[in-house]
Amino acid sequence: MLTSCITRLIFVLTRKLLPLTLMLVMMNLTACNEKTTQQIKTTPADLTLCVFTQGDCIKRIGDIELRISLTPAHAPSEKPLTLKLLTSDTIENLQIRLEGRDMFMGVIPVNLREVTKTTYEGQMIYGACSSGYMVWRGFISFSRNGVQQAVVFDFLADNPS
Repeated sequence: MLTSCITRLIFVLTRKLLPLTLMLVMMNLTACNEKTTQQIKTTPADLTLCVFTQGDCIKRIGDIELRISLTPAHAPSEKPLTLKLLTSDTIENLQIRLEGRDMFMGVIPVNLREVTKTTYEGQMIYGACSSGYMVWRGFISFSRNGVQQAVVFDFLADNPS
């Protein structure tokens, strides 16, 4: 008995909305006949990034050139990486650290050793980002002839290209 009362109440309340409901259903059915194409959103390439798979990243500050390379070049997360820095002239007090460019991922120091007067090598490892697109920013600071200088470089982690 209660079920039939509820059913009758629903019918009475929706009776005025019945033409509107039928019209919406018909519009929906006619819209289904059209062919639709799925558009895939692609992010444009960031031309400011260093792409180590294409070669060294070259930065200039004043009259000194810095050549940065990374091994493995596709910069995998959670794997040991070797960063090499070649300078066109001797420098002192070299320090390199990594930070997330677009999100905070902590500060990661790069432990450097001097190979020659103009060649440096360091080891690092950084964590994975759940977003699937993680840009790291490297900060290089050094002094030359008593003047403190700094430069930054950005690169994409887990870069397949």
